[in-house]
Amino acid sequence: MKYMMLFAEPEQHIQQRQTADAPAYWAAWSAFAKAINESGLVVEGNALQDKTTATTVRFTNGKRVVQDGPFADAKEQLAGYFILEVPSIDPVLEWAAKVPGVETGTVVEIRPILSVR
Repeated sequence: MKYMMLFAEPEQHIQQRQTADAPAYWAAWSAFAKAINESGLVVEGNALQDKTTATTVRFTNGKRVVQDGPFADAKEQLAGYFILEVPSIDPVLEWAAKVPGVETGTVVEIRPILSVR
């Protein structure tokens, strides 16, 4: 079964990407990405650019409305994801506990993937 792990980081974590703390921020994520990729469970994974690059599209009365920014205004930002192929959710829960920043506010959401083929 495939599961998606979505990472939502608090604003201060996202800001670390652009500050003097950037090397430590990226080193932690690079080490996590290397380890999870070497597990052989990863189907795909990527970081996302910050919420200022998001575009939201809605359709109202048949008209397309395009807005800059994310669809949800939240304290955390969707920061990245991994898709894992595993026999159960247990390995995903184990990897979620190793995500950089989980001790200081990063939230991990796990969802089974619903195939639409």
